[in-house]
Amino acid sequence: MYIAYVSFTAMTIAYSIFSAGCDFVRYERVGVAMDRVGIPRAWMPFLGIPKAAAALGLIAGFWIPTLGKAAAAGLVLFFGCAIVTHLQARDYSFGLQYPFILLAALTLCLGITAT
Repeated sequence: MYIAYVSFTAMTIAYSIFSAGCDFVRYERVGVAMDRVGIPRAWMPFLGIPKAAAALGLIAGFWIPTLGKAAAAGLVLFFGCAIVTHLQARDYSFGLQYPFILLAALTLCLGITAT
């Protein structure tokens, strides 16, 4: 079980860093998705901060398990809000928030059961 936790946590860390980086450099594809739901592009760097913080929290979670669980729960909440925002705007296009919420939720569940 611990090997699965480490594997999924590593994938979640990598994706969090990738997603935060896309926000920090204002990647155009992310900007277009934000335009569709009415979120100003000026918010992009600010939306990258919780993703980067979650990556750091997940890394620290290997030594402080409670912090890792909190970081994974924060990502589930963050991307849950992103999904709700897209659905409220009637944007049903497939975005990376859908698989990522599953990845973060699996990381959270494995973190709870592995420790």
